[in-house]
Amino acid sequence: MKALTLCDISKSFDTAEGRVEVLKHVSLGLEAGQSLALTGESGSGKSTLLHIAAGLEQPDAGQVLVAQDDLTAMGDAGRARLRRGQVGLIFQQFNLIPSLNVGANLAFQARLAGKADAAFVADLAQRLGLDGLLQRYPEQLSGGQQQRVAIGRCLAARPALVLADEPTGNLDEATGDQVLDLMLHLTAQAGAALLLVTHSPRLAARCTARAHLRAGQLGDAP
Repeated sequence: MKALTLCDISKSFDTAEGRVEVLKHVSLGLEAGQSLALTGESGSGKSTLLHIAAGLEQPDAGQVLVAQDDLTAMGDAGRARLRRGQVGLIFQQFNLIPSLNVGANLAFQARLAGKADAAFVADLAQRLGLDGLLQRYPEQLSGGQQQRVAIGRCLAARPALVLADEPTGNLDEATGDQVLDLMLHLTAQAGAALLLVTHSPRLAARCTARAHLRAGQLGDAP
């Protein structure tokens, strides 16, 4: 079953130098249970494609399906509702809630999705090395610790589709490998799909499939 279908996606932006075509007729499919690494140079359109897959940006042309739901035919409220229930997002900006401690931040997305499970959150916290930090607030954490909280918050809701933009970019290599192991294990265990944007060929090789963006067009990974 397809977890994500991007069909003939094009996207342009206006700049001071004129209109720039960032994505050019990109088509991509992701099966439930599959992990796909999306690589490419800076400016190749990776993050834009991820934002479009999440319904955070609308393409100029093309269609986005999450399972059978057409994001491009929905309004903002419908896309937000779908993200809340089915899609997990991990971005380079942590977007933690400063007024909530680590434990509450971890549980936040699951509560919104109606999937609160204290035992599962506690297990995630332990596996992410956060179990001793649950009473701390985001401002009391290092960047790497905040990133692990953001990853745990996403996984705690057990989404059917995880969209991750350089999710281990603020972690050292050993911790990044451990966190990616956990992401791959939990998403595969749940039959969820993972779309991972990364600059690292080493991390990309851990996924079940790879794709490469070059100048807004999709090709085989180098």
